[in-house]
Amino acid sequence: MPPKPKTVAEREELRTLIIDAARELFVTRGVEAVTMRKIAKRINYSATSIYLHFADKEALLRAICDTDFLALANSLKSILKLPDPVARMLAFGQGYAQFALNHPNHYRMMFMTEHPPCDPLTSCVIQNSAEQDAYFQLKTVVNDVFIAGKFRHDLTDSELIAQTIWAGMHGVCSLQISMANDLWINWREIEQRLQLMQFTLMRGLLRET
Repeated sequence: MPPKPKTVAEREELRTLIIDAARELFVTRGVEAVTMRKIAKRINYSATSIYLHFADKEALLRAICDTDFLALANSLKSILKLPDPVARMLAFGQGYAQFALNHPNHYRMMFMTEHPPCDPLTSCVIQNSAEQDAYFQLKTVVNDVFIAGKFRHDLTDSELIAQTIWAGMHGVCSLQISMANDLWINWREIEQRLQLMQFTLMRGLLRET
């Protein structure tokens, strides 16, 4: 068994190790099937070491969600500085997909694994903060396009537009993550599928120019 962490850096390193191991187990085995003892065994620590960082499995789940949603929001933050609203919206979708495909276990845990819903009252992810909440970022990006008058005149609900764009990109990403190795489907390249999904969404949502 590894020595007990003593410094702040060592304790933070162990906390990250616990989160990464728990995420993988939750994704592969299901949240209900995984115990704190199993997580401890995976990283070769005692269960007591985990309880020093997380009061229970629910607290660990919250920490994973906070960590991953913050990572997603931080990966998209620089896109918010792009000046053109439509270009910004397209880049946001591409950035979202890139995060999903580069971090499949994070994405599975966030959006493809059954777990208790994230409670904003107990989460460190502050709602309505572009710095920490990727969904608020998406709403902001879409609303900027809405204010600029770029959407079709019959589309009057910017949040509905945001949720529709999210659903389209999530569909492509989740299929890639869960079924890319299924040989019975003659998959086209993921870049082609993402681009066509964006093109289809934009053609249906934007005014003709």
